[in-house]
Order: sequence, then C-alpha cells, then structure tokens
Amino acid sequence: MTYPYGQQPPPGGYPGQQPQWGVPSGGFPAQQPYGAPAPAGYPGMPGYGPRPDYASWGQRVGAYLIDALPVLGGLLLAAIGFAISVTVGIILVGVAYCAGIGWVIYNRWVQAGRTGQSLGKRVMNIRMISDRTGQPIGGGMAFVRDLCHVVDGWLFCLGYLWPLWDDKSQTFSDKIIGTIVLRVPPGAPPQPGYAVQQQPGYPVPPAGYAPPQQAYGQQPPRQW
Repeated sequence: MTYPYGQQPPPGGYPGQQPQWGVPSGGFPAQQPYGAPAPAGYPGMPGYGPRPDYASWGQRVGAYLIDALPVLGGLLLAAIGFAISVTVGIILVGVAYCAGIGWVIYNRWVQAGRTGQSLGKRVMNIRMISDRTGQPIGGGMAFVRDLCHVVDGWLFCLGYLWPLWDDKSQTFSDKIIGTIVLRVPPGAPPQPGYAVQQQPGYPVPPAGYAPPQQAYGQQPPRQW
C-alpha cells in the first residue's frame, strides 16, 4: 500500500508488513540526547531514583562518640583503680587497653566494614558505603579509612569539619577511600547496598521465566 508524499505509516508498520524481530511494539523509548547531564541517582547508578540522603555532621559526630563510649568507660575504670592502688590501676589499664582494641576491631572494622554500620551508626540511623558501588567497603578498607583520619586532624581538624559544607558531606578520609555516609530509615535491617530499580517502559518478567526458543531457520510467527 502506498501513502501520499510526506505522510507517515501507522505505528507498527504497513498492513501485512513483516514486523522487525526484537523491536518492541510502538518502537523503542526515547533516548536521552548525547552529552546531556544525567539526573542524580544512587551511588554507582546515575539516573535512577532521587539524590542520596547524606548524613548530617551532627549524626556523624554522635555516632563517633557512641563508638568511643566503651573505650572511655575503660579509661575511667582504670583511673578508679589507680585511686585504690598503683597495682590495681596498672592491671585495669592493661585490661582496658586490650578490651578497647578488641572493641575497635570488632565494631569499627569488622561490623562496620561488613554491614556499613558500627554501633554508633546504627543508633544514629546512618550507614557508610562506597560511593562507587553502593556497597560496604569491607573490614580491610574500614581499617585503612580509620588510618586516614590522621589527615582529617591536620590544620585544626579541618577534615573533620569538611562535611559541614561539602556536597557529599565527606571528610578527607572519605574522599581518599571513596566512601559516603547516608541516612537510613529507623529500624532498617543492616543489609548492605541498594536494590536496582527497573527502568520504566518494560515489565519485569516473573521468576523462573525463560523466553521461548526458536528452531534454527524458523521464522517468527506473523502478527496481523
């Protein structure tokens, strides 16, 4: 069938025309022009969802103080021991030192590296993840991140104050390691990462669905 000059054929092609295999009905969705800025999204997933909700400076300070409470309690106990006697004080200092190291290893490196939340971060409803992958960074990188806090202490602790005006609320150690700290809903389970959001336009196939296989050389069925 012929159409006058300038007139477009109806959606889906001419009547009786063989549809193009693999092209969805109605054509492909509109694509974003090349070079256009992508909308903000989750870490490592530009263009999906809203901008991440970064933790406030007060939340981060509160989490740090909560993590330090057991260590401060051990030092207070050692000071009480010195008030009793020097021997008791020395013993309690050794116990407090070993307990403090064990607490930091478990709480800030193992637990926070695996789930993104130490005790303080869980209480303050915040989570530390990688800015690139959106996943927790692991115990080894959590240890390296704590070492990088030395840089935060330079120039009158400027790195610790940097989240007050930074776009991603990052300290210097966050920028070195590539981590961000986000708010999480109260009572959320300590599950790492984010669920990938389905782009609109195509339905999600049910679980266990497998597309039908065409025999070699067989043409797809004609659609009328």
